[in-house]
Amino acid sequence: MVSPLVAPKAAPIVPAISLAVNFDRQLLTSIQLHLGATYHFNRTGPEEFDCSGLVWRAFQDVGVNFQRGPARSYWAMFEAPPKEDEFKFGTLVFFSNLSHVGIVVDGKGFYHSARHGGVMYSPFNDYWLSRIDGFRRVPIDAVRPTAKAQPRVSKPAVAAAAVDENNEP
Repeated sequence: MVSPLVAPKAAPIVPAISLAVNFDRQLLTSIQLHLGATYHFNRTGPEEFDCSGLVWRAFQDVGVNFQRGPARSYWAMFEAPPKEDEFKFGTLVFFSNLSHVGIVVDGKGFYHSARHGGVMYSPFNDYWLSRIDGFRRVPIDAVRPTAKAQPRVSKPAVAAAAVDENNEP
């Protein structure tokens, strides 16, 4: 008796946007796990961060690996995004002669680690908008799985509404 030939079931086609949405969700979770951590120069967490250390840790937590360095090095390392992606979630935003860096949430604000306040959300108000040097995108095409970010337990998260608008880096 001959059994009928059954064609193997094709793997579902997952649109690229799903990867981006999932990546954005993971990156946001990583950043939010560090909200409220204190600022400390040349630290990469999990309890203390400088601005570039937060950027590095957030991307490391979701499997994007690049050399840790100061804000200026990320400016040189990554390419500028198209104009329409400058205020897109995950874009790096640089301030004050490339001395400070944060991660764009949207056109309204960004996450960063500031000397006064630590890891927080800040709105793009006149203070910050007047200091923007430009933007860079971290390429996510080389994402590789890594361990998930571990939540911090020593400090409560800082609510965005409680943050002083002019909290300098």
